[in-house]
Amino acid sequence: MIFVVSYVLIATEKIHRTAAALGGAGLILMIHATDGKAAFFSESTGVDWNVIFLLLGMMVIVGVLKQTGVFEYLAIWAAKRARGKPFRLMVLLVVITAVASALLDNVTTVLLIAPVTFLVCERLMLPVAPFLIAEAMASNIAGTSTLVGDPPNIIIASRGGLSFNDFLIHLAPLIAILVVVFLGLCRWLFRAAFTYDPERAADVMALDEREAISDRRLLWQSLAVLGLVIAAFMLHPVLHYEPSVVALLGAGVLVATTRVTTEQAIREVEWPTLVFFMGLFVMVGALVETGVIGKVSHAAASMTEGRLGLATMVLLWGSAALSGIVDNIPYVATMSPIVADLAHTFGPAGKVLWWALALGADLGGNATAVGASANVVVLGLAARNGTRIGFWQFTKYGLIVTCVMVAVATPYLWLRYLI
Repeated sequence: MIFVVSYVLIATEKIHRTAAALGGAGLILMIHATDGKAAFFSESTGVDWNVIFLLLGMMVIVGVLKQTGVFEYLAIWAAKRARGKPFRLMVLLVVITAVASALLDNVTTVLLIAPVTFLVCERLMLPVAPFLIAEAMASNIAGTSTLVGDPPNIIIASRGGLSFNDFLIHLAPLIAILVVVFLGLCRWLFRAAFTYDPERAADVMALDEREAISDRRLLWQSLAVLGLVIAAFMLHPVLHYEPSVVALLGAGVLVATTRVTTEQAIREVEWPTLVFFMGLFVMVGALVETGVIGKVSHAAASMTEGRLGLATMVLLWGSAALSGIVDNIPYVATMSPIVADLAHTFGPAGKVLWWALALGADLGGNATAVGASANVVVLGLAARNGTRIGFWQFTKYGLIVTCVMVAVATPYLWLRYLI
């Protein structure tokens, strides 16, 4: 009940989403639906500190980068390549986001691309909300294609014994198709934002992006650290360092070795977003702890009646629906043992269930504003920069995108693995 009330408050925006999540978490702890040990120290039902500290470290790195003028440089470069035309600009930003999300986790990607989006939309006098929403969704879609692209994939790979190349071979072809379909949806969903202003475009084309760089020494220092951080992210299967550890080390090295003060470095940290995540993790963890999510998952599994095709479709669509309501990380952590049992029952052919779980959970994250970490981060960044993106403003697009993406994924799974 507390989760439902808190979710309604977040959805209706009667009070700030951080207050709703924090209040709900406090009440859940007060009635002993979970306890401090489970809420703060459990890997399966507690706050995911890896996500929190990954965000913190990357926010610090982005805050330092912002002082170099590199985001202004990229904004002018992108606007000039798009020749000031809004839809071309969205295509460019979505494709960059998609490629980056296949190599990095989607939260890191939106943290890097959002500052560029704010600046380029300001230059061209375009509404920034449609571009940010499209980027968040693109990061969730493209992140599905690799083991490191979305945190749930790491859990799935560990439980299912899957490699980095397995994800590339089985999911990347579909994701390439989905990104193209998504660009077509963007042309329709956000058509009101594509107002071309020839005078603004001409002004931008006359700018020299190189003049935007204000501190070249700090830029090279920051890019060197960011490059090492990204390399460590990509080498996670070899190095076995958690992304949060890498991000914090990078942030620490950057602050320690440059002229940037600690106060300047942490100025860009989105503290309300971090606290919102903590509250949300505690509430969802309580649902896992009390067996609510487990019962729903088992009920879905029992509906399959030993039929692989039915099991695959129930898992795909059920995961998409549930991941729009609760964060997909604890959902996948709860479902993984169930899927492992089902996959073992069906033998080698049961491997398709892992792809159904990955697609459902990752693509379903687009359904609502709180369905995926990238969505929450984008909403927080928008609010910090004076642009309010409401829960339903995001969700009305997200539901359409999720239904279309999962609908396209359905025949792909059926034709490739079930026939």
